[in-house]
Amino acid sequence: MNLRGALCAATALVSVAATAAMSEEITIATVNNADMIVMQKLAPQWEEATGNTINWVVLEENVLRQRTTQDIATNGGSFDIIFIGAYEAPIWGANGWLTPLDDFADDADYDLEDIFQLVRNGLSADGHLYAVPLYSETSFTFYRTDLFEKAGIEAPTEQILYDPDFMEMAAKLHDPENGIYGTCQRGKAGWGENMAFIGPLANAFGARWFDMDWQPQLDSPEWNAAITYYVDLMTNYGPPGATANGHNENRALFKDGKCATWVDATSAANDVRNPNTSSVADVTDFFKAPMQVTSNGTGWFWSWALAIPASSQKIDVAKDFLKWGTSKEYFEMVGETEGWVAVPSGTRASVHDDPRLLEAAPFAATIKEAILSVDPANPTKDPVPYTGVQFVAIPEFQGIGNYVGQQIAAALAGQSSVEDALANSQQFAVREMTKAGYIK
Repeated sequence: MNLRGALCAATALVSVAATAAMSEEITIATVNNADMIVMQKLAPQWEEATGNTINWVVLEENVLRQRTTQDIATNGGSFDIIFIGAYEAPIWGANGWLTPLDDFADDADYDLEDIFQLVRNGLSADGHLYAVPLYSETSFTFYRTDLFEKAGIEAPTEQILYDPDFMEMAAKLHDPENGIYGTCQRGKAGWGENMAFIGPLANAFGARWFDMDWQPQLDSPEWNAAITYYVDLMTNYGPPGATANGHNENRALFKDGKCATWVDATSAANDVRNPNTSSVADVTDFFKAPMQVTSNGTGWFWSWALAIPASSQKIDVAKDFLKWGTSKEYFEMVGETEGWVAVPSGTRASVHDDPRLLEAAPFAATIKEAILSVDPANPTKDPVPYTGVQFVAIPEFQGIGNYVGQQIAAALAGQSSVEDALANSQQFAVREMTKAGYIK
């Protein structure tokens, strides 16, 4: 080797050594859903391009919330990136627990303005952005077109009532002898599990969490009507063991052909309508989540997003991953590798307007319209002092929502009456709201 060649080789070795020295391992805590599974599959491309590596901590949804809440509230520093939602982002950001991402607006290639304003607002507090979305969603009704046709049911074109319309549908479609249940709704206890469905259901029946003086309303006739309906619906026309079923379990049941109807996240449509992942891809369609005495708050608003705890020691590397994993290029990469029907929904205007997406997933236009029609500031029939459709945007809601979810799961399991479940919930909520200073 001549001198020039030796110098080049030495320079290359120094460069590799420098890259290795600068490389970092970041730890990401995430839920085990389809879109994040795809991200884990594609993330080696980011690792190869940057020299950094990822330690994935994949958790069930309730466990993820428990672990990340505990870690971030105690400044534990276990995670560099956490997968959180529109409830946590503004509250944790306002508490100083998250790293602001305002500088993303200065990156022309990232194009923050391309993310729907409703979504950006939902992940911000006091004018600062604290998380960037992988996907956003509202809720609508998934239904089996083949089963509707067989039962002689016409698909709704307008928003139907839970009672009697949806109940009668479920009754006609229920065929447990052939392994098909009239409806599959969330029963697993948790403020982000069963209460994500039950909150909008209660809104539909005219219920609210608190009145304008922050007095809990959980023992009201409206809550009683909603939960009585829910227990009757699931007991008569739902799958057995429903208290073990959250979003992912019901998604699996629906994709496996076990459910005739399912009111849940619009984001699941990409997976349910994907012939590579679903046995009912070609016989699934959608209509609005039902209403009852009001249509206010009958479709939830949520965004699953990536945020950086303020305790992370690797903020620059974490920001680089966030920009990669929520960029226009990332969504295109998903489309090219997994099929455009699998592209995460409800986030970027350019993605929803992409002809490739609209051809592969014509329902994407319906999802966009549904998400942008949600009004978290007007979630109920009567006035309320809070924002949020399926949650209340106050720190105390996490504990209250979990407790109420447990009580309602007990009623669904037949371990308590609806009246006792709601009385216990009311007592707990009054105690917590008094302790927090909302009521005297």
